[in-house]
Amino acid sequence: MLTKKQNFLETIRGGNPDRYVNQFEAFAMIMANPYIRDNPAPRQPGMLNVVNAWGVTRSWPEGTPGPFPVHDEEHIVIKDIENWRDYVKEPNVIYPAEEWEPFVRETEKIDRSEYLATAYIVPGIFEQCHYLMEIANCLANLYEYPDEMHEVIDMITEWELRYAAEIFKYMKPDAVFHHDDWGSQTSTFMSPEMFREFFVPAYKKVYGYYKSQGAVIIHHSDSYAATLVPDMIDIGIDVWQGVMRSNDIPALLREYGGKISFMGGIDNADIDHHGWTREEVRAAARRAVKDGSRLWFIPSQTAGGPGSVFPGVYEALTEEIDEINRELFGI
Repeated sequence: MLTKKQNFLETIRGGNPDRYVNQFEAFAMIMANPYIRDNPAPRQPGMLNVVNAWGVTRSWPEGTPGPFPVHDEEHIVIKDIENWRDYVKEPNVIYPAEEWEPFVRETEKIDRSEYLATAYIVPGIFEQCHYLMEIANCLANLYEYPDEMHEVIDMITEWELRYAAEIFKYMKPDAVFHHDDWGSQTSTFMSPEMFREFFVPAYKKVYGYYKSQGAVIIHHSDSYAATLVPDMIDIGIDVWQGVMRSNDIPALLREYGGKISFMGGIDNADIDHHGWTREEVRAAARRAVKDGSRLWFIPSQTAGGPGSVFPGVYEALTEEIDEINRELFGI
């Protein structure tokens, strides 16, 4: 029987996996480092109005999947895009080696024969833009102030490259799990042409660096983004995690299997809700496997990490995928 890491790599590299990868089982997430320590965030539901290292105020209301920026007029960071430098202060990411030591020791406990040590990066470049200026403003600014938006994107990109260099210097992860939601349930936030103009060059730099370090790139976007898959391949994404059913996963596998892998197929809205039942979790898992394939596909909830809003959902889904593996592969 292959290890979780081996089975994952066989699946995304077109090898010979001996079972379906079960959600996030192959990833040992690295969730702490000196920057994260010094970057305040709502860590659990009920934490409200926490100001992070970028000056962004975020809240995590009860009953929601995670924190999101507070974007009333008072709390928007960039209040005037033409003078954005007056509002943004880039957080420090350069720390002395001794401050990394306790986090390095924790990372060294990961069994890298069983798991990929996986750096967890959130938010991504587009999300950092709309965190700073509010999403409707951000999208409008792409049209109305393209020069300034290029400047903001370049600033965020260079900041992440400095951050990435520190992560790889000290922790040497095997993979990067990178968040950046690029659409709603039914559409992308921008046209492919605009995405290529503003964000593809930035991601080629960032993901190009990660790839140069030998890392597997898992990109989270729980959304419709099928029209961006050619660009995902172009910028070096190995696994698109968060693929909602609205993307027509069988069609994506037929057209792009072998160039990129897809992780998802189980929309959280279908199972992670008040009054959820084991039967609907089982049905969702079996539908995902039916729509997917042994290669280039990982059945998973679309949310960007293990866990669920309503207790027990994630664990039930994991058990149902385990049962499918026992039935199909005897494992």
